[in-house]
Amino acid sequence: MAAEIPVVLIAGPTASGKSALAMALAEEIPAEIVSVDSAQVYRGMDIGTAKPSREERALVPHHLIDLCDPSEPYSAARFAVDASRAIAEIRSRGRVPLLVGGTMLYVRALLHGLSDLPSANRELRARLQAEADAHGWPMLHARLAKLDPEAAARLSPNDSQRIQRALEIIELAGEPATHAYRKRAANPSIAGPVLRYAMEFPERAQLHARIEQRLHQMMRLGFAEEVRALYERGDLDPDLPSMRSVGYRQLWAYFDGQWPLEEAVQRAIFASRQLAKRQLTWLRSSPEIARLDPRAPALAEQVLATLRPLLN
Repeated sequence: MAAEIPVVLIAGPTASGKSALAMALAEEIPAEIVSVDSAQVYRGMDIGTAKPSREERALVPHHLIDLCDPSEPYSAARFAVDASRAIAEIRSRGRVPLLVGGTMLYVRALLHGLSDLPSANRELRARLQAEADAHGWPMLHARLAKLDPEAAARLSPNDSQRIQRALEIIELAGEPATHAYRKRAANPSIAGPVLRYAMEFPERAQLHARIEQRLHQMMRLGFAEEVRALYERGDLDPDLPSMRSVGYRQLWAYFDGQWPLEEAVQRAIFASRQLAKRQLTWLRSSPEIARLDPRAPALAEQVLATLRPLLN
């Protein structure tokens, strides 16, 4: 039966080699890839999201890429619905769904269900942003520490996006964000076996080097020109979820005259490392996920050794 076909999750921090492993698996088994990336859903955001090339998509079908315009919102709830549909369709064709990406909120929404959280409030976010502009995000982090110490303890004082969201939830829901996140409003969406893997370098410095190398490679491929085209459209702004993506946010600020290009690149590298740290923290809190060393020889065979018996 289709529901008995296993689903394979390949998660991990940015630049850890998730897509390369997925493509290697797809060379050995009938499979299709489902992107688990909150930025790859947007059209026109290709280089900075490390979106698979046309050649790769011609070799292996990819799903949940180029779904919407950067001016449109896209949520974890919508992802859970779209991914569940894609998984069912892939299984109906007798193929293995490979969930590949590093947006951990999307992974949580699909595998564990969503919390019943209030929707984003543009006016409230604008007010919080104005306070941060006047007093700095560490001040708002201190406020969060009084209202929700557990949430504040997990966040850097300069993690603007998550501090803003936590304060927004507190004001709209009337309770600490930590409590609201624990209330599950939906059941897991996937029936049948799910094999879960995380790409993780033994040494953090190895990942940091990969992140820096990839960002510089993106710049050589035209990342700045890609962001310039988005900036010059005139209908986008830096508060949109699409433009808050790591790399895009920093280069947008460069085109806005906030700092030189070299500083924007360094800030993007730093932000990517901070993102990777958060991704690893989430993965390490999930003991059911098996760890894979991206440098290990025959990496795909490690996964196939577990997967193949389930396909017979």
